[in-house]
Amino acid sequence: MDFYKYQGTGNDFVMIDNRSGEWDDLSIAHIQKLCDRRFGIGADGLIKINAAEGFDFEVDYYNSDGSKSFCGNGARCSVAFAFFLDIFEGKCKFIAIDGAHDAEIHNGIVKLKMSDVPAIIKDGEDTVMNTGSPHYVKYVEDILNYKVFAEGSSIRNSENYKKEGINVNFVEKVSEDEIFVRTYERGVEDETYSCGTGVTAAALTFLQNNNLISVKVKTLGGDLEVHAEKNGDSFQNIWLEGPAKQVFKGKVDLL
Repeated sequence: MDFYKYQGTGNDFVMIDNRSGEWDDLSIAHIQKLCDRRFGIGADGLIKINAAEGFDFEVDYYNSDGSKSFCGNGARCSVAFAFFLDIFEGKCKFIAIDGAHDAEIHNGIVKLKMSDVPAIIKDGEDTVMNTGSPHYVKYVEDILNYKVFAEGSSIRNSENYKKEGINVNFVEKVSEDEIFVRTYERGVEDETYSCGTGVTAAALTFLQNNNLISVKVKTLGGDLEVHAEKNGDSFQNIWLEGPAKQVFKGKVDLL
């Protein structure tokens, strides 16, 4: 199978051009093997770019364990990959598991329109919302030394969230318009270098509390930016912006 490897602020993905439908029956076992960092290519997830009537393409995303969800950085990498494949020029509209999205790419920077967020829910001092995937947001101090794996796993596997799973984001304020975010991702079951839907969730809580329309976001894998319009506790016209790059391409034996 021909494949490409992309990364968006350190969140990495195996990309497959499946517009012909050749890999429609790719199994969960195959996906797990391809994403395995010792026995496969190695990635946080696998994405198939499918043909989709009425859209430029479909983003068919799988976590490294084979489960399906929406992934913000994966979607941004998909836009970069589709642009590389000459599927569109400049602007596009694609469909994903959470619905339709608009996107733009200019000089390797991808701007992705995220789904509207109708509500931010309080869980004690922390917050929960869905930005295409479910997210838990907790503000902490000394984030670079914070025990993200242990604390993230504990919240993700707690009684309230164990069944469906939830991504857990730890956030520290850097300045009046900048935050640092680290994320424990369900499906990967580990910390990733960056999480697009998680960065968006964290940014929305910061925008809500600080009456801003945009915020800069640092992650272990690089810098992103989130823009949004606030209406009470809901957000519309949400855009996630940052780099997405092709790392390499190759062929892999699925046996």
